[in-house]
Amino acid sequence: MTKIGSVFTSVGQKALLLGSGELGKEVTIELQRYGVEVVACDKYAGAPAMQVAHRCYVFNMLDGDELKRIVKHEKPDFIIPEVEAIATPVLVEFEKEGFNVIPTANAAFLTMNREGIRRLAAEKLGIKTSDYRFASDKNEFISAVKELGIPCVVKPVMSSSGHGQSVIKTPEDIDSAWIEAQEGGRAGAGKVIVEGFVNFDYEITLLTVRGVSGTVFCEPIGHIQKDGDYRESWQPQPMTDSALEQAQIIAKSVTDALGGYGIFGVELFVKGDEVIFSEVSPRPHDTGMVTMISQDLSEFALHTRALLKLPVPSIEFYGPSASRAIVVEGNTDKIEMDCLEKVLEEPGVQIRIFGKPEVRGHRRMGVILAKDTTLENARAKAERAYNKLKINIL
Repeated sequence: MTKIGSVFTSVGQKALLLGSGELGKEVTIELQRYGVEVVACDKYAGAPAMQVAHRCYVFNMLDGDELKRIVKHEKPDFIIPEVEAIATPVLVEFEKEGFNVIPTANAAFLTMNREGIRRLAAEKLGIKTSDYRFASDKNEFISAVKELGIPCVVKPVMSSSGHGQSVIKTPEDIDSAWIEAQEGGRAGAGKVIVEGFVNFDYEITLLTVRGVSGTVFCEPIGHIQKDGDYRESWQPQPMTDSALEQAQIIAKSVTDALGGYGIFGVELFVKGDEVIFSEVSPRPHDTGMVTMISQDLSEFALHTRALLKLPVPSIEFYGPSASRAIVVEGNTDKIEMDCLEKVLEEPGVQIRIFGKPEVRGHRRMGVILAKDTTLENARAKAERAYNKLKINIL
């Protein structure tokens, strides 16, 4: 039986959140709905989840010694990784000591590094992926590009939200792609993955929930990326019954291999009825923010239920929905979201402002959500609302 006692007492439940961005903020809120004490951690002060958590710590989560110190001090019931840049070998140690790492320490370890999850899917599970090579230095990188051919995609093995990712379209792009990958890695310069270009019709995120009720799936989410970063998503992505069945089989195979309870964002390429595995995140996914308006249980609510070992008997889908990321460019800690009354003047529109303290370069600072009777109408409504927003850089 699942029991949650009074907060701040010996019978209460405590979660240590490793990563406190906009996704972690929503997880924090959902955990607190169940009376769970939340301690938020990130590398900078004032991160979104820290603004709603009970307590917080600021440190580099790649620092294994500091991570050990905080876990030993807090003694959490749940350790919840919300970003890739964590000293994952330490998580493996914690799990051996009896700590509950969500969904598992091995899942966090394998998915932090694109090499781990790609080898699991392609080489151990026999799932179709794009052709790929790993390169530890520039000479290996150049050889990999030559073997796979141009165009090809380059990514650091450790990064997220598209950081360090680029497409080599001509030989002149090779040098800049290497530099981009080295500068964009979460853990600094290092190994990269070079992927053969996949000719696909569209790509999806299939949110897959592993819990006490078994494995359940959300409606497939389509999305658009720019420079490797999500800018727009919608639900449901139209696809054939055959393709959806294949996607669910692949997602279940990968998530079963990773194990544990929680939500997984499984990224897949689709060409007709053919489905090709791309990546997986063992946590809520940025494209899944659309579920905050499209479903009775958002991806954050589903993640929380699963990790607390509470049942998910069903997921009610409300209908065609869309999200539009608010990306701000500049160099400031003073930003105003203006004309909000215009943004929200149509029915079926919502906005989330993440509360990030500053932007240096470009940064996702909010999201607009919309629902309507058709997918086309929902996407158009989200775009109209976005175009009404005025961003003041002060």
